[in-house]
Amino acid sequence: MTNMTTDEATAALRREMTGKLVKSGTIVSRAVEDAFLTVPRHTFAPEATPEQAYAWDSVVATKRDEHGIVMSSVSAPSVQAVMLEQAAIEPGMRVGEIGSGGYNAALMAELVGPDGVVVTMDIDADVTARARRLLDESRYSHVRVVTADAEHGLPGHAPLDRLSVTFGAWDIPPAWTDELSPNGRLVVPLRVRGLTRSIAFDRDGDRLVSKSAEVCGFVTAQGEGAYAERLLLIRGKEIGLRFDDGWPTDPEALNGVFDTERVEWWSGVTVGTSEPIKGLQMWLATALDGFCLMSVDPELDSGLVSPQNKRANLASVDGDSFAYVTIRRDGDRAEFGVHGYGPHADAAARAVVNALREWDRGHRQSEPVIYVYPVTTPVADLPAGRVVTKRHRRIVISWPHARSSSTPSIR
Repeated sequence: MTNMTTDEATAALRREMTGKLVKSGTIVSRAVEDAFLTVPRHTFAPEATPEQAYAWDSVVATKRDEHGIVMSSVSAPSVQAVMLEQAAIEPGMRVGEIGSGGYNAALMAELVGPDGVVVTMDIDADVTARARRLLDESRYSHVRVVTADAEHGLPGHAPLDRLSVTFGAWDIPPAWTDELSPNGRLVVPLRVRGLTRSIAFDRDGDRLVSKSAEVCGFVTAQGEGAYAERLLLIRGKEIGLRFDDGWPTDPEALNGVFDTERVEWWSGVTVGTSEPIKGLQMWLATALDGFCLMSVDPELDSGLVSPQNKRANLASVDGDSFAYVTIRRDGDRAEFGVHGYGPHADAAARAVVNALREWDRGHRQSEPVIYVYPVTTPVADLPAGRVVTKRHRRIVISWPHARSSSTPSIR
């Protein structure tokens, strides 16, 4: 690119980025492809070099707190493309975005065209001021920018055909659905039982019904909608169990849990080393009452536990015992196993193994339907599934019926 002008060089980077997103199947529609080819991402990410801005999986941090934690960012193009495809935005629509940065709003403006409306908002005045400036500089002055707390939605801009949330949300405030048109769609990175999924919800009366769910990661909500996971530290501070809900009835019962001998079970359930298994995480979160995520402090790691993912490994607490999922590799396949600790480690480990086997025989190729109901809805009126009650909503994770199999469960 040494002989190119700056505009030619960035256009080439934009074509390369978009081509990768199309080739990977992340972008599937011509409308989204054209939007990515049109909007100059580098102008919305001046904190990065053009090469960094156009890396298809690169997040550009735009604001950090005093501890260096990212508070606002330009999301990776791969994630933005997924959410735009989920939203299925059409020309002439009224579209809202909660969590601003400028670039995603510009992409939406391309999708709605001259007859549509795009409103983007954020709780942070620094973020909205930056978005306003960059949108104006990039000739998207018609995009409306609002500074407000997302908990109260976008008053004065309803009805919205699409509403996209670009931060990790623990709950869905009533305003987000009240402002949707009767056939509106909400796309939100929703955290349920510690797992975040970008979920496309269609409005169905007073409830929402999922149409797709994709693994993602976002900065968490600020303001009234903020909600922190709870961390249970065991073995000093070396190992932590993270709970989004379902905090143990007696957390002190796990004191000294590693003084017992480790129990090990292997499930016979295998996957290819490159095989996607996003449904397994959500299945275990549904099937296990004590589901949590185990993390290991890298500076204190003694090697006592051997999880596949030391930052967020699938685990489950059962009273005074707990178990976590591990793997062993054999060529291009990996088998799931379970390590258990505590006075009742065998029962805790067997419960996880049985859940793994049930996923294998009945849910390996399926995904759950996720329903969102008002929190006042009686549990008896909800569909079958795991019910997670939040501040404003009852979330139901409902799986299709499993098919029969000869794979045994451990009793």
